[in-house]
Amino acid sequence: MDLYEYQGKQYFARFGIPISPGGVADTVDEAVAQADKAGYPVVVKAQVKVGGRGKAGGIQLADDADAVRRHAGNILGMDISGHTVHRLWIENASDIAREYYASFTLDRAAKLHLCMVSAKGGVEIEEVAATDPQAISRLHVDPVDGISLDAAAGLVAEAGIDEQARSQAAALLVKLYDCYVHGDCDLAEINPLILTTDGRVHALDAKVTLDDNAAYRHPEWDAFAGDEEMDEREKLAREKGLNYIGLSGSVGIIANGAGLAMSTLDVVTQVGGTAANFLDIGGGANADVMAAALDVINSDAAVRAIFVNIFGGITRVDEVANGVVEALRRVDIHSPIVLRLDGTNAEAGREILAAHLSDNLVMEPTMLAAARRAVALAGGGR
Repeated sequence: MDLYEYQGKQYFARFGIPISPGGVADTVDEAVAQADKAGYPVVVKAQVKVGGRGKAGGIQLADDADAVRRHAGNILGMDISGHTVHRLWIENASDIAREYYASFTLDRAAKLHLCMVSAKGGVEIEEVAATDPQAISRLHVDPVDGISLDAAAGLVAEAGIDEQARSQAAALLVKLYDCYVHGDCDLAEINPLILTTDGRVHALDAKVTLDDNAAYRHPEWDAFAGDEEMDEREKLAREKGLNYIGLSGSVGIIANGAGLAMSTLDVVTQVGGTAANFLDIGGGANADVMAAALDVINSDAAVRAIFVNIFGGITRVDEVANGVVEALRRVDIHSPIVLRLDGTNAEAGREILAAHLSDNLVMEPTMLAAARRAVALAGGGR
């Protein structure tokens, strides 16, 4: 779950990470009240989960209440890369001397946590990595040991952080690690981490991704989920307990396993089609799961064909086939379905489905052939 900037900052504050004084506003009057409380000058910041806010005019400096009222009125309702601004974060403006970068995430290949620090903050870290990779200092952290203040101090020195900021930056890194681990984050990023003209180091922005698998430990996350932006397909999928991500193509995809689902997206693209979604039904492909999956994909008006790609390992293909048949009785499908079934009890599964095949329910022997058929039925491809 990705948090808005204001939520990320509030999350940081729980772990003692310094942030600028500020508050949330949903209306112009609330924005003025928050500005009065934070102290002028303030920054009026659009809260959307997308980059490019500044370029779009979604971040504005205000010296007084009239300016806050004007900027808040302009930003609320603004469209930024397809995201409508419904909420603002109003914070006391900082006099910035230097901008840095700091983050913790998981390096899956190394099976260790990864801390990255750079003296080049305020721009996308991907841009820094591409143009000046040596400007990013990295430290792998064993989760058994954590990160010590000495290790953090060594890292900020290696990164070229200004000497007057190093002790504060090192202490802040330890707190950021605490937030990352005990706050169950997939990513905890500060960009920029700033040094102010009066010598203070604090987080000027916050990018936080929470690990959904840890939600059972955090009932307080329910408030974040209530504010999460999702399209109607994703809301429906979440209600049905499905692992779904909406995309913008015309071929709906159902697969069992994240790896197979990703491969299916790739093959659909390879043959000239576009995927409408990522949907992994995991190991359970019974009638209830299949009906839920088909219902979600069926709700997407852009879908012109549905590709069901199942490889039975622990999952038995005959059970999947029975699930498909039962699901078709429950859901009025608007688009043709292409099936590719392989693995455990595949022949039995194909026999079950044979009596139900039609122009709107077809079966192909391979993933590539099924992808081509689905793309053709959706009206494109090669």
